[in-house]
Amino acid sequence: MPEICDALERAGITTPFAIQEMTLSVALAGTDLIGQARTGTGKTLAFGIPVIQSSTAPGDEGYAALPQGKPQALVVAPTRELALQVSSDLTLASADRGLRVLTVYGGVGYEPQIEALETGVDIVVGTPGRLIDLANRKVLDLGHVRALVLDEADEMLDLGFLPDVEKLLKLTPSTRQTMLFSATMPSAIVALARTHMRSPMNIRAEASYENATVPATSQHVFQAHDLDKPEIVGRVLQSKDVEKVIVFTRTKRAAQRLADDLVERGFKASPLHGDMAQVAREKALTRFRDDKLQVLVCTDVAARGIDVRGVSHVINYSCPEDDKTYVHRIGRTGRAGASGTAITLVDWADLHRWKLINKALDLPFDAPAETYSTSEHLYTELDIEPGTKGRIKAPEPAAPREKREGGDRERGERPARSRNRNRTRTRSRGGEVVSDESAPASSEGDDTTGAPAEGGPAAADGESAPRRRRRSRGRGGRGRGGAQSGDQSGDSAPAASEA
Repeated sequence: MPEICDALERAGITTPFAIQEMTLSVALAGTDLIGQARTGTGKTLAFGIPVIQSSTAPGDEGYAALPQGKPQALVVAPTRELALQVSSDLTLASADRGLRVLTVYGGVGYEPQIEALETGVDIVVGTPGRLIDLANRKVLDLGHVRALVLDEADEMLDLGFLPDVEKLLKLTPSTRQTMLFSATMPSAIVALARTHMRSPMNIRAEASYENATVPATSQHVFQAHDLDKPEIVGRVLQSKDVEKVIVFTRTKRAAQRLADDLVERGFKASPLHGDMAQVAREKALTRFRDDKLQVLVCTDVAARGIDVRGVSHVINYSCPEDDKTYVHRIGRTGRAGASGTAITLVDWADLHRWKLINKALDLPFDAPAETYSTSEHLYTELDIEPGTKGRIKAPEPAAPREKREGGDRERGERPARSRNRNRTRTRSRGGEVVSDESAPASSEGDDTTGAPAEGGPAAADGESAPRRRRRSRGRGGRGRGGAQSGDQSGDSAPAASEA
């Protein structure tokens, strides 16, 4: 269709990839198909072009006869980031057709998505959970869908979305065209295809899954100590051919910690994980695409389906869980025919796991070289300038520690005694009576008021002396009625008399 070709040509897309050449003629004929190709080889347009061409746009003959505003096509993606990416590609390719493309996903409010559905859309791209929610609210009508696409079906299986996908399939007409695209074909996906697809044609752009890694991607595997990994990453980020870098960690906490560490070292880095708000995740991705960030530190779930141009390096900060995860991780670089570099840091505890991955993919890294941030082969293999350190700015000096009242316990200073400067003496240390006006503030924390000292006179002028306890200074116990115990000879001070 000329409108689609013109829109793609303006974006610089003129040459089809293998999976596109093999699937377009079949998909345009309306046949169900299963497309299998390694990640980063253009599967989105392989189904996107047929979906756009088979949809009736405003101004086309027969458009007025269609149920107005009801989706004609549905694309299901496993993650929010992939849904946004697919929607962006479809919007680009359908710019001259005037089709309305809507993206729906969780983590954001329902209202804008509901308003768009009520206004009317032609193609809906979304994640399974939010699609089910909108369908249950009766605002998403899938009863008129003519084409349905399951993108990255193996990822939906891994994330536990298969039951939701089956619910969505049951909400669509049985006469629809169904296209399933996946990098791998587990048995559960094969069973899904047999149940819900009509004589699908299986198209595989590669000879086997063992060759699922992109040949243009240079792979390096090092056995590294966990405490030395941040320094290694800091030095890799300064190699000569580095552009944008995606770093993968196993946990959300590790992603946040490493991103903070890289920022402190002077790199433009940001985390991307499930604990971040959707707005923050989209902002981080946008800044990464716009070259305002050099490094994106991701977990596997958050990074599924990310398609960003110019990613020169992928670093597996933690060893992948299995061979499929490894393929998807390193597939973030070397996309669309470009070259890339994949670096995997294997800790001693993960060595057995890596050997299983290495065997499954038939890679030549069964015994990774023991590597430290100062190892010479790290510099030579990754083209790092000798003498490079793992930071590009010096750490900021610590702020001077203010001396707090009570001393600094970290320096071993004894805290000063708290003093009540409003207290006054009524007697001196020798037992002599002092006046209230001239009584100096007590310099000790002891209570020396209210009772006469040993052998001292009682209260003067016939006034009743208040009965108060007096603390012993290590020469006996307290007596009753506020009297001080006597010395070692057993003498006791008389109690204060009452008038």
